[in-house]
Amino acid sequence: MANVSPTRGDIGSHPDVSEMRARYARMLGGRDVALVDGPVFLLGLYCAVSPWILHYTTSQPALVPHNLIVGIAIGLLALGFTRAPERMYGLSWAFCAVGVWMIVSAWIVGDSPDAGVVLNNVIIGALAVILGLMCAGTAAKSAPRT
Repeated sequence: MANVSPTRGDIGSHPDVSEMRARYARMLGGRDVALVDGPVFLLGLYCAVSPWILHYTTSQPALVPHNLIVGIAIGLLALGFTRAPERMYGLSWAFCAVGVWMIVSAWIVGDSPDAGVVLNNVIIGALAVILGLMCAGTAAKSAPRT
């Protein structure tokens, strides 16, 4: 009877070991923004639930689905930054654009918002712009020069 049990051998004899080690080092070297991923996700989570936290579901009904959708989008960007950093950090500039949109959206989407709603969206937007610039700056710094 043949031995078909899986064996774990030394990968040192693999023909592509040097390329795999170099790729692994590149991936670990690009994780300078890992500390930003968590705050970005928490910002998206807060943005999504902020209408219910600040109780403006009745005074600004148009901003409720808006903040929910934008919060989910920010959270998905954060998960993408964590899951596939090499492909997603190009979207850091889009994250900055989402932050700018959050700053002005209270007046565009809302109907004469009060100071609390405006302040909430401005703070969320400003934090999104700052975190997006941090992601973009770190990604540009760690990008390979050609």
